[in-house]
Amino acid sequence: MKYTRLTILIVIFLCTLSVFAQDKVDLDMISKIRHEGFKHSQVMWIVGYLSDVIGPRPTGSPELDRANKWTTQQFREWGLKNVNLEPYENFGIGWAPRYVSAHLTKPHYAPLIAISVEWGSSTKGKITGQPIYVEITSDKDFAKYRGKLKGKIILYQPPRGDIAQHFEADTRRFTQEDLERRAEYPIPVESRVDPDYERSFVDDVEDFFRSEEIGVLVRPSPAGRGDYGAVRASGIRSARFPGTPRPLPEIIMAAEHYNRIYRIIEEYKEPATVEVEVRNEYYDNDLCGYNVVAEIPGTDKKDELVMLGGHIDSWSPGTGAADNAAGCAVNMEAMRILKTLDVKPRRTIRIVLWSAEEKGWVGSKAYVDKHFGDVETMQLKPEHAKVCAYFNYDNGGGRIRGIHLQDNVQLHPIFEAWTKPFNDLGMTHVVTRNTGGSDHGALDYIGLPAFQWIQDPLNYSTRIHHTNMDVYDHLIPEDLIQSSVIIARFVYHAAMREELLPRKPLPDPFKYPVRR
Repeated sequence: MKYTRLTILIVIFLCTLSVFAQDKVDLDMISKIRHEGFKHSQVMWIVGYLSDVIGPRPTGSPELDRANKWTTQQFREWGLKNVNLEPYENFGIGWAPRYVSAHLTKPHYAPLIAISVEWGSSTKGKITGQPIYVEITSDKDFAKYRGKLKGKIILYQPPRGDIAQHFEADTRRFTQEDLERRAEYPIPVESRVDPDYERSFVDDVEDFFRSEEIGVLVRPSPAGRGDYGAVRASGIRSARFPGTPRPLPEIIMAAEHYNRIYRIIEEYKEPATVEVEVRNEYYDNDLCGYNVVAEIPGTDKKDELVMLGGHIDSWSPGTGAADNAAGCAVNMEAMRILKTLDVKPRRTIRIVLWSAEEKGWVGSKAYVDKHFGDVETMQLKPEHAKVCAYFNYDNGGGRIRGIHLQDNVQLHPIFEAWTKPFNDLGMTHVVTRNTGGSDHGALDYIGLPAFQWIQDPLNYSTRIHHTNMDVYDHLIPEDLIQSSVIIARFVYHAAMREELLPRKPLPDPFKYPVRR
């Protein structure tokens, strides 16, 4: 018995030595990465060009095409290899906003903050008139409006009554207590499988408005990031599919402005005049989507991959600076740092800038299906076995404070060793819990080691995410510089270690929900 226990202890000790042997921190490389990243950073120039110059980047728009071409040009100038735009079929029809104008002209003048819904149609020129508030809650309500709405400006949602004063700061960083709570693992009880989309009463209302030939729909910006002048975007996913009816012209208005118009016409019973004009464009000459791909080739393990990335598409009301030009910029900067240092990674380092993440991970799911396997059957392709890791950045512009392991408990000692050199930069926590909401989910669902960083929230969820306030001015240079350096270091170490990173058990087959 004593011999058995001694043997077990020796085996554990040797395994521990093995882990630490191949995950020994390369302080010399860390020093070089930090110096290049801190002293010669280009991350703010990259994120500024993507957001300020190119602007919002809906998938299929000329702006996204320009972003794709610009990023590939940067990769080639930096000396990266195998740079290409990898197509995938069946994204559908592209779209971009070109003009939105909304004004209250009576009983007084006021410019109104408004955006078009994504993939929404244009108005038939400028529409001027008295807005009509329409309340339809059942089939019985259609009759009272029939024949009365043609060409009209329709307010079709109740006013927002939950616009609250902000007694706490919109912007914050994680405290150590916040991070400790995040490290506590919640037992998962929910299923990943969502029901397929089914036709709802909302579709019946839309069909009614279409049959009535209304002029334009107006609704308030929804709660959560939708007040104090912020307007939160939404879109019509199905409109990108050829053969579906063109959506109605529709704008989302700042809740405070929408409420003012509602009170004038419904509570004070005063006449009001509003002018609205919307001009949008559709693009159906190329129905493919494109992911941007570039590499630093490996040496003795060049057929194995370490991947990093974020999504290059964005919503349209702002410039997509935090969501997700920031994610593209920090990953591009990490690649620039490594290439500038002329690293010779054992594994190939591949960056992918995904398109159509905002339409339901369309680009990353297509990439997984082409390269790694079928998530619905879990039939895997040979490339699946060659992936060491994928690191995703898509939680705004906040600095990295840790990393989610996506339930892969075997990685704790490895990532903790990689994290220690960055404790002084605020990265301190390796947490087991699973987090979703971005392209790493497509790789995680097929059983690949795919990770999302823990980032300081800043004002991402309170003011920025999917709103007209997602602009360059809300980014913090020091945060993006810190993130670029950490990503470069993690990617480099994953590319240099002897073995592939350990994997958790292969997930069960998964059917993605049909989304409208």
